[in-house]
Amino acid sequence: MAQASRLVKPETQGLVHLTVLRTERLSPHWMRVTLGGGEIDGFHPMGYDQWFRIFLPLGGDEGLERLPAKANKMFGYLKYLRIPDGVRPVMRNYTVRAYRPATAETGAEIDVDFVLHGSAADGTAGPASRWAETCEPGESVVIIDEGLAFNPERGVDRVVLVADETGLPAIAGICAALPADATGLAIVEVPSAEDALDFVHPAGVAVQWIVRDHDVKPGTPALQALRDAALPPAPFHAYLVGEQALPTDGRRHLVGERGVAKELVSFCGYWRVGAASPAPKSQRVTAEAHS
Repeated sequence: MAQASRLVKPETQGLVHLTVLRTERLSPHWMRVTLGGGEIDGFHPMGYDQWFRIFLPLGGDEGLERLPAKANKMFGYLKYLRIPDGVRPVMRNYTVRAYRPATAETGAEIDVDFVLHGSAADGTAGPASRWAETCEPGESVVIIDEGLAFNPERGVDRVVLVADETGLPAIAGICAALPADATGLAIVEVPSAEDALDFVHPAGVAVQWIVRDHDVKPGTPALQALRDAALPPAPFHAYLVGEQALPTDGRRHLVGERGVAKELVSFCGYWRVGAASPAPKSQRVTAEAHS
């Protein structure tokens, strides 16, 4: 049997212009931004952990209009970098938390949940957090669909899902797309009990919430919970995402100590402690002026 590839790419990857419809503060560290309008018909939902690159107009809408068609590819990205600082949109990767198709009364909508770090008010928030806290309905963004990291061909009937808070939207999306009779375990680490946002999941998938102490490195408690967990019988499809050490060490544990086949482990380092994504120089200056 041919081994399933690691990623599932979307049918198309063009620029999709969308509009902020509304925002909602979900918890101390979560802000939901609902997108729609614009070219929403050009977005094709795939379920599971569908993710995309989002371009935030922190320098105004001019930068969005100057985005190259393939800004997520090497040559397009180089063109993107040639957009002048102060105009160039900030690019980040996010997951579709929920997609709702159009009805007779409303157009299609995409919910995007942003983890909030710092505060927009005192200038300690990063560019994406600051935008999520302060954006208003009617603002424009651009996204490029990137498909799935959770490959359904590796199995959907029995799963082990592990993430820190940055992977919570992906875990929720996967659980919403699993068959109703799926079984397994989901371990989700969050920075506070209030951030443990409940999500729909098959009755046979047990959800274990881990609340991280403030002085503990993100991902460490979830990794320990995985090591201590009674896992479902093999074979199962494992999915590990979050701070870089969580998926890499988790995969090493599953393959080396639990005997899980490498091709049944999907994993991705979403971020790394001490290596925040850079903001354009002009936006760093603005943030420093307010700190």
